[in-house]
Amino acid sequence: MTALAFEGDALLVACETLLRSDDGGTSWAPESASGAGDILALATHPDRPGRVITGPARGGVAVSDDGGRSWERGRGGLPEEAVTAIAVAAAQPDMVYAAVRGDGLWQSEDAGRSWTFTMDRPWLADAERDPTALASVDLDTGMDGIWIYAGTEAGLTRVPDCFCRWQNVQPGNAMDALVSGGAPPSEAPLPAGEPIHALASAPSAPETLYAALPSGVWASRNAGVVWSRVADGSASAVAAHPTSPRHIVAALDGGLTQSRDGGATWSALAVI
Repeated sequence: MTALAFEGDALLVACETLLRSDDGGTSWAPESASGAGDILALATHPDRPGRVITGPARGGVAVSDDGGRSWERGRGGLPEEAVTAIAVAAAQPDMVYAAVRGDGLWQSEDAGRSWTFTMDRPWLADAERDPTALASVDLDTGMDGIWIYAGTEAGLTRVPDCFCRWQNVQPGNAMDALVSGGAPPSEAPLPAGEPIHALASAPSAPETLYAALPSGVWASRNAGVVWSRVADGSASAVAAHPTSPRHIVAALDGGLTQSRDGGATWSALAVI
């Protein structure tokens, strides 16, 4: 399983194909004509019911506006390389961000139909890093209230939607930190140097974030300043319910599991 997303109450799972469950994981059905085979990225938005955006491994994006029953595919100006991560802007549901392997961050203002280059890849641990996960987070400290968080093979970074520069996640007023560069380091960051496979922002609780790492599922209740591990194992994907921030689903140790209490307890889900 390479990506997870909620589309309303329905759960979407990208594996060998794109699967959908409308009954909490009891039964699953493949999305017809999705062209899923190896989807690397998957995104939805609670204010656009039915819209699903995917990044197939072969490149470009695929967009569905009817919950996955039909798809529009294309590049819309994107480079040939695969899209490794997609996020829909928290307060602007037709604004979509995509990370292109080896290239940088691209932006679409028409729900993925056309694209423009926005920003180079983040520089972490002495090298440019491809974002492997993106999340748009609605915070008062961002420009227009929006931050783009990026997970990479070398850790976590973020940028406000002015796209001035990538910065570490720090406590205090984030915009002041961006200007001064003098803010203290994160109090309890994610494990140093560990790749971040997925990020999920809880739309109904913007400061709540989840991350999938080889060491497990991690949670933050203060926009990524302090993190704690809520599930052990190797996590490859995570998603948060659009209206219930403590309801999360994760791909953990090759299986699918969910928690309805923010990670305190977990139960297995079957995928057919």
